Amino acid sequence: MPTTYSIVIPAYNEGGRLAPTLEEVSMYVARQRWQAEIIVVNDGSRDDTGDIARAFARRNPVIRVIDNPGNRGKGYSVRNGMLNASGDVLLFSDADLSSPITEAPKLFAAIAAGADVAIGSRWAKPETQTERQSIVRQVFGRVYNLMLRAILGLNYKDTQCGFKAFTREAARTIFASQRVERWGFDPELLFLAKTFGFRVAEIPVVWAHVGNSKIHPFQDGARMFKEMMDVRWNSMTGKYAKRIPAAAAKAAKV
Repeated sequence: MPTTYSIVIPAYNEGGRLAPTLEEVSMYVARQRWQAEIIVVNDGSRDDTGDIARAFARRNPVIRVIDNPGNRGKGYSVRNGMLNASGDVLLFSDADLSSPITEAPKLFAAIAAGADVAIGSRWAKPETQTERQSIVRQVFGRVYNLMLRAILGLNYKDTQCGFKAFTREAARTIFASQRVERWGFDPELLFLAKTFGFRVAEIPVVWAHVGNSKIHPFQDGARMFKEMMDVRWNSMTGKYAKRIPAAAAKAAKV
């Protein structure tokens, strides 16, 4: 049967929490009776992440594993999973399930209502955060958000929540043009969605900070700023693939 939903989970050294995550996601998919696939993208993990994922895949045909050619970054991992997915609606979720998989129907409903991209948001309704980040991370996030508004014109309350869904057309178009491979890839996705004329819906989701984050607010923050400027430069120099939005293409034929 055709696959309705693809759920992509990027994973780097997630041996300590991948098993409960796959258990939870696969059980929820079964309860919902979705025609779905769960794709774990192993980003060159140095622990037993790949072994755990493959063990689950052997027991459950809904799960499959993609191995990156070494450690390439979260952005590369998400792109790799998305471009190898077969669903009509494609969602990526962090391996720590900081937004629980039970929130996925909210994004799917937004897609069904006409959005091309639905992004989970921690700040659209701040009260949905059951466990907040440290003050340092919150301040960094707010400053980064202001820079994204000023430099890339991204007027969203939250670009960084690792819980986003795409129609198949939007995913194929956006991820084929994505260039940022590490932490700064989320703003690039939204910038490309805007550039290509896709409709984006920002949806409040339940979210909780989970410890052992792999992102360093200062070291990785500097890299993310550079990647933001790279997106602006890529756009100015015409490095992103051109696409005529569907509505404009239809009008041009009349």
